[in-house]
Amino acid sequence: MSVQAAANPDALVSPDEIRAQFSRAMSAMYQAEVPLYGTLLALVGEVNRAALAREPQLAEQLRTTGEIGRLDMERHGAIRLGTAAELATMRRLFAVMGMQPVGYYDLASAGVPVHSTAFRATHEAALQHSPFRVFTSLLRLELIENVELRELARGILARRNIFTPRALQLIERAEAAGGLTAAEAEEFVQQALETFRWHREATVSAALYQQLSAQHKLIADVVAFKGPHINHLTPRTLDIDAVQAGMPGRGINPKAVIEGPPPRRCPILLRQTSFKALQEPVTFVEADGGGALGSHTARFGEIEQRGVALTPKGRALYDQLLEATRAIAGGAPNEEGAAAYMATLSQQFEAFPDDYPSLRRQQLAYFRYFVTEQGLAAKGRGELAANLEGLLAAGHVRCEPLVYEDFLPVSAAGIFQSNLGDNARDSYGQSANREAFEHDLGAPVLDELALYAETQQRSLAQCAEALGLAALA
Repeated sequence: MSVQAAANPDALVSPDEIRAQFSRAMSAMYQAEVPLYGTLLALVGEVNRAALAREPQLAEQLRTTGEIGRLDMERHGAIRLGTAAELATMRRLFAVMGMQPVGYYDLASAGVPVHSTAFRATHEAALQHSPFRVFTSLLRLELIENVELRELARGILARRNIFTPRALQLIERAEAAGGLTAAEAEEFVQQALETFRWHREATVSAALYQQLSAQHKLIADVVAFKGPHINHLTPRTLDIDAVQAGMPGRGINPKAVIEGPPPRRCPILLRQTSFKALQEPVTFVEADGGGALGSHTARFGEIEQRGVALTPKGRALYDQLLEATRAIAGGAPNEEGAAAYMATLSQQFEAFPDDYPSLRRQQLAYFRYFVTEQGLAAKGRGELAANLEGLLAAGHVRCEPLVYEDFLPVSAAGIFQSNLGDNARDSYGQSANREAFEHDLGAPVLDELALYAETQQRSLAQCAEALGLAALA
């Protein structure tokens, strides 16, 4: 508890601070549950320190943007929910931590029977305080083809309650009071953590688990357990290729292909890899009241490298090049064709500019703008250029890439599939249903591209104000 909170115990804690506390608690819990996660954190820390020492320009970029302070604490988690009621309440729980649903992701088209959003902070200042985000998927029960099994799954999910009574009380308290006190926030974090904890006791028999798993392993992962155990927690690295190469030496078995764009001098969007899912012991509930021992494979370790956020024009080019790669490679990458796929990917992405000035000039990516010391000095002398390009050329304003805070549906599906070991389905052949998702969520999802545009524009407005100029564009 802070000195300020101790002096005024009725003062409300900021949602950003509650989110930071929750992120730390989640990381500690997951490390206790999945020891390899601790090994992974140590490897990522070593790789990041080496990257900063090797690339002083990168270190300066991260200091300018403020990302250097969030690098070690950066995490994203992922959960899978079973019902609309769970999704709507989860939205309220994350709102206590200042996290909003951003983006809609259809994974059914890639053979994973869910659709998703990412809960995260939306303002750059809040993201610097804690960039914790949770990729949250909702099972699409209508995609279970066996009608009897579908209704059985629906009934099982309807009977469970994934939130503690006290967590629900504290959510209501936060909504009514506009926040939580320090003591309430501490209790909220502990109560909310229970929703994400791993429980080795299943809620179904071994036979029913096998039926669900035969439909899709992710369906079994959602339906057969007491709640949405966190199935991975992801640190951010500055050199994902070095982490991928270093995992086998730490006893970690990585997936064959890094998802996302190829290696670049100027990283774009998101690259992700993971270690293979763990086989964890499970006790199934049998009709005679006894328990049958078995295992479940779903939780894994993931690593990400975040690059610059792309504009609509940049995303269109990215999607075009990725689609061309998969057309040539004959679909998603697999272990046998990993090298050929990566070679094709790199070749196709030669069409995507790989320097920040070109990305900015061609309006392919978003940037943040900062006034320099030279700019403030020039203002005092009345020697400022009147437009953004002139200010940049004179060194009075500098720009830095705006980090991508979100996810990629194709990459997410690739990570899920590789860890669920499901080769039976390429697609459910059903279109995205954002309207149904938002109905279940109880709110619209925010447009991530609009958020990036707003952040870029805010930085330009701050530069204009600092330099005493009219609006910059």
